[in-house]
Amino acid sequence: MTALATLGHALPRIQPEDPGARLLLFGIRQLGANGLSDAAAAHAFVTAFGKGFRRPLLLLRTLMAEMSAASSGPIQIAPWCCARMTGAEGALLDVIACAPLDPERARLLLADLLGARRVDGVLATAHALSNAFADAGLPLEA
Repeated sequence: MTALATLGHALPRIQPEDPGARLLLFGIRQLGANGLSDAAAAHAFVTAFGKGFRRPLLLLRTLMAEMSAASSGPIQIAPWCCARMTGAEGALLDVIACAPLDPERARLLLADLLGARRVDGVLATAHALSNAFADAGLPLEA
């Protein structure tokens, strides 16, 4: 197998061009790799949202903690600098973006991602996070 085929298998999706989704992906990667109080993620949210950074950052931290508790196994994330996304990262961005518009689809994607049947609490946080990004001026494209 070639190196390019291996990369495409491990990181099947290209990062989104949407600035809100890119910021969210950065936050997910930073918090997933360095813990919920990562300063780089907080700085990125302050820079993007200004005074309104607390709500989206708190909801992302909450989502990451809830997913960690509810997941039946590890959720694969790539390093912050990687231009491609893992399947899990892509699914999570899809869940958050479509939670307000298509909650049933989001529920199914989240259940698959976490390997759990009861995901309503995590889904509610994902919905609130999507709304927080939209309210702060960076709506996520579904």
